[in-house]
Order: sequence, then structure tokens, then C-alpha cells
Amino acid sequence: MKDALTELNIDPNVINLVENTDRKLVNELITMNKYIDLIIPRGGAGLIQNVVMNSTVPVIETGTGNCHIYVDKAADLDKAVAIIRNAKLQRLGVCNACESLVIHKDIAEEAIPLIAADLASDGVEIRGDEASQSISNIIVPASIEDYGTEYLAKIISAKVVDSLDEAINHINTYSTGHSESIITEDYEAAQRFLDEIDSACVYANASTRFTDGFMFGFGAEIGISTQKIHARGPMGLLALTTIKYIIYGNGQIR
Repeated sequence: MKDALTELNIDPNVINLVENTDRKLVNELITMNKYIDLIIPRGGAGLIQNVVMNSTVPVIETGTGNCHIYVDKAADLDKAVAIIRNAKLQRLGVCNACESLVIHKDIAEEAIPLIAADLASDGVEIRGDEASQSISNIIVPASIEDYGTEYLAKIISAKVVDSLDEAINHINTYSTGHSESIITEDYEAAQRFLDEIDSACVYANASTRFTDGFMFGFGAEIGISTQKIHARGPMGLLALTTIKYIIYGNGQIR
């Protein structure tokens, strides 16, 4: 970046890197209101929460991603298996990886064995409720905590629900507001899901892995904002710029 600025005859020191990795410096940095306009914490949950709770500088929270995929009763199961595989396994340690599955009871008997076998073939442990365990013996019991966990590992939770309403309620209860997807061929079910799920990015028949600034056409990834003020979802450079109004006059009065 500094080389690019130099080539454009711009002072390269407008971009700086603090190379001292002492964590104590973070708490000093986040209180330098006189010099800093915005803080974007990138890292683990501990770092993010420390900055959110202690910063006196405005913060854009790029939150954790407990991302859900809901397999509706009208799902195309070939799509479901492929999308879930991609969302969970394409990269494990990212915030837009799928961590939680929700399956409608009317399709569960057919869907769960297919999904479970596909994930288990790559060593994924599935932690599910009693209903999902009764369908597949490779599913182990889930705790309440599992439904709210971002694993970043070869573990995924599973929950069988009676209706779209229950699916939406479950997801909105345990989601971190990042990215959720519905797999369905039912247009009305898809629209209700897209309207009523309270997350930064909601998908119909697509992987949550697309939640990314580069994928969305914003250029380099700055973060995925899970808050609702200023910037929400994938952020590019535009999210970090502000507006300046320049007014030319020749004596106008009001």
C-alpha cells in the first residue's frame, strides 16, 4: 500500500502499521479520540468485546458468525447437500461458515441421512436434538450452548423444527446477526425467511460463504459488520469514507 502511494506522489505515511504486538497498547489506542475517528476490531471474540466495551472512539463491530442454513420442507435436497458442504467445509475458520443446521420435520427423514453422511465423510461431528438423533445414529446429543456456538471447526449443530415460524424464531434467537440461508423451492417461504430473519445477509438457495466484500464487489474485505448503524454486512472502502459538502456562492442569501 505504501509503495502504491509513493508511486502516486502521496506521502506513504498516511498509512501506518503499529508493529508492537503488546496487547496493552490496544486499550491505549482505543481511547485516542483526538487522533482516531474509527476503530474496526478484527480478531477473536475476546478482542472484539474488549474494544466494544472499552473504546471511547467509535467502533464498527465485525462480529462473530453463528451462521444458519434452514432446509425447508420444499427444499431441493441435491442443492441442500451441496450448499451445506460448501458453507461448512470450504473454509472452517471464517465467520461466514455455516455452524448451525435447521431442518423442517416434513423433510427431515429424507434430508438428515443425506446431509449427515456427506458431512461425516469429511469428519464433521453433528450435534443434534433428539429428533435428529432418532433419524441418524451418527448425530450426537447437542446442548443448549451448541445452538449459539461459532465452532470454527469440524462441528455443526442440528435442530428439527415443526414449521417455518419455528425455524425463523430459532435462528433469530441464536444467530449472531451475520448470515443465514434458506434452501427451498417455495417462493413464499423464501420471501418470509428473507423478510423476517434479522441478519446482515440473508440468502435463498445459496451458501453463506458469499458474505464477503470481494464477492459482493466492494474490493478488499475490510470486515463483516453485524451492527445496524452506519455499516452493515460486507464492508469495502466506501463504508470507511465520509461526505463533505462543497458549496459555491456568489452572494446568495436566504
